[in-house]
Parts: sequence; structure tokens; C-alpha cells
Amino acid sequence: MEKCKVVVLGICLSSFMTTVPVMAQFNLKKAVSGAAKMTKAITVTDEQMAEYVKEYIDWMDKHNQVCPDDNEYSIRLKKLTEGLDDADGIPLNFKVYYVTDVNAFACADGSVRVFSSLMDIMSDEELLGVIGHEIGHVAHRDSKKGFRTAMMTSALRDGLSSQGGKITKLTDSQLGDLTEALVNAKHSRTQECDADDYGYEFLKKAGKNPWSMALSFKRLKELQEQSAKGGGNKLNQLFSTHPDLDMRIKRMEERAINDGIEKPVDSPSKEK
Repeated sequence: MEKCKVVVLGICLSSFMTTVPVMAQFNLKKAVSGAAKMTKAITVTDEQMAEYVKEYIDWMDKHNQVCPDDNEYSIRLKKLTEGLDDADGIPLNFKVYYVTDVNAFACADGSVRVFSSLMDIMSDEELLGVIGHEIGHVAHRDSKKGFRTAMMTSALRDGLSSQGGKITKLTDSQLGDLTEALVNAKHSRTQECDADDYGYEFLKKAGKNPWSMALSFKRLKELQEQSAKGGGNKLNQLFSTHPDLDMRIKRMEERAINDGIEKPVDSPSKEK
């Protein structure tokens, strides 16, 4: 089975940023031109938002190569995430995209998607840390807020609205606009640290070793350094925009040490 690049709206892309695949550079003028229509975002209820999120993740799953249950990547991820069923009332579901891009993302509905190429270069502990952090954004509703903001500044600017109590289906063009807005969305430093803290406690309560948080950040730092030295294009914007990795590594290490948790035996990443 040959890996493809992430597909968005029928286009094969070379990298994956933030929570969704890279589209063309965000067109600010286009967003501003629709400012008068942004008020329609206020009419979108939580129930309608949930339907839009479901429509979005269903589209992503349909247009990207999802590993079947008996695939080695799926088997590994299922074993790794055993017991990670719920994040503050949000049911979680996990799938692997068999793609060349290096990333992972989580949607507001609890859908977590891990890319096979990320699994190729991370140990189980490192992957758990990434997953824990992304789930933290879901649990704290950062993903939901980001999706709503993206709707306000992208799809809704084209007049998307609820008519007669019925949800208007997203067109391919609106999905593209939504993707652009999500690509450009960034979490604040506070949101990032809060997601770290949630991920730590989430893994700990699920019987996983929360040292994974620190180990994942160390791996991301290594990828940053490799990228800076021209050692390949493994680092994308999702990872490069994570702030203050040294500080976050220290916070997670100190927390694990203070909790008296034993650091896992070194399990080297797939590629170092």
C-alpha cells in the first residue's frame, strides 16, 4: 500500500498544518469582504455546530486513506489508546490516516486522527504525549471555539446560515474556506499550557505514564532542531508553533517527578 499525501477537497497536498491540511495562503481581503455576513454566525447553535463538525470530519475520513482495523498502524494505535474513551463527557474515537504527512489532530467532536508518518518517527510514549495534548484542547473546548471562529470568518462569510431550522450543507468551496481559517488559527500560550496539564492528568487517570507529555515535547524539539539544520521536512507548522518547548518539558518533568512516577525505560523513536 503506497502512502499518499493528505487530500483536501480533491487536491493532494505536501504538508499538514495546525488542525487541517494546508490550503492556499489565507486571503485576508476575501475574509474582510464578508464581514457584513459574519453576524449570521450568531445564529448557529451548539447542535448545528456539532452537525457541521461531523460533516467536516466525515469528509476528511472519506477523502483521506484511513487504515483498516487489521492494519499494523491501526492495531498499534488501538492498543496505545486503550482506555482513552471519554474526555469530560466527549466520546473519543481514533483513526490513522495512511499518508506521508507528519501530524495528528483532534476535532471538537472527539475525533482524533493520527498520521502514519508521525507514528513512523515516534515511540509509543511520544505518541501518547501528542495525543494527550490534543485531547486537552478538545476537553477544554478550544477545538470547538476554534471551529466556531473559523466558521464565522470563512464558510459563514459566504452566507452560510440555518434556514427554516434546517442545516445548510457545506459546499466544497466552503469546506476549503473553513480549512483555510482553521489552518491560520492558533491557540494561546495559556490554552497550550492548559492542554498540557489536562493531557498529563488524563493519561495518568487512564493508567498511562504521564511522562509521555515531556517525552513528546522533547521529540518535537529534536524535530525542530533537525528542521533548522535542514534535516528534512518532518516538522510542520503544528509543531513549530508550539511555544516554549523547553519550559513545557521542564513543567511536565517536574510534575512527574513530584508525583513520584517512574520514567519509562527509554524507547527510542523510530527515526533519530
